[in-house]
Amino acid sequence: MEQIKFINTLMNLFKNIFSNKSSNPIDLSVLGTDMHSHLIPGIDDGAQTIEESIELIRELNQLGYKKLIITPHVQGEFFISTPEIILIGLEEVRAALKNEEIQIKIDAAAEYLIDDKFEEKLKSGNLLTFNENYILIELSFFSPHPNLLSYIFDLQIAGYKVILAHPERYSYWFDNFKKFEDLKNRGVFFQINIISLGGYYPFPVKKIAEKLIDNNMIEFLGTDMHNQNYMQGLKQALNEKYLDKILSSGKLLNYQL
Repeated sequence: MEQIKFINTLMNLFKNIFSNKSSNPIDLSVLGTDMHSHLIPGIDDGAQTIEESIELIRELNQLGYKKLIITPHVQGEFFISTPEIILIGLEEVRAALKNEEIQIKIDAAAEYLIDDKFEEKLKSGNLLTFNENYILIELSFFSPHPNLLSYIFDLQIAGYKVILAHPERYSYWFDNFKKFEDLKNRGVFFQINIISLGGYYPFPVKKIAEKLIDNNMIEFLGTDMHNQNYMQGLKQALNEKYLDKILSSGKLLNYQL
């Protein structure tokens, strides 16, 4: 019996040493602000009803968030939300939150896909940004746009601070980490999805997210909140040691937003 107890003790010890989990769920109030979500109903692939939006926002508030910057997709001819459409939806959500007496600040920007339609948006100067002219961009999951670097340069020359959404999800760079390093050297900020650390996506995504954290390349964390599946993924990630590591790094800028 004593031998069995000893073996079990050893097994638990090794499990704790090699586990990527922390013992207690992490309190997200230290972040303060989430700067990537899809919670304006019915305008992209995120929340589809105001009721769904409010329930997700309520849960984010309970997890510690005090402010949300909602960033609907703007993608070519697929998600064509204009700033006017987004801001009207924002006011609808604000009114519903007030009615439900949920005490959380919300604002809106957008998540711009770097595609063939992006140049005309850039030239219009009518881009939704947040705080000190931060603009959130994303790339195709199949291949980066051939003009990506020139668009980033043009944005920066125009005074925008470029944040790349979820770089850990661009699998075409997994075997060429220098692509990430090149973007960092060009002054691009990186935002990873918290759910990437909890295994919501395939395992290589989690490993790249951890590698980016190990290399001190992350300035922002986002929920990328779309629906209840994402919410469950977020809660699952709250025991991840790498989430604790990035929150303790002193590198994150969420709290400034």
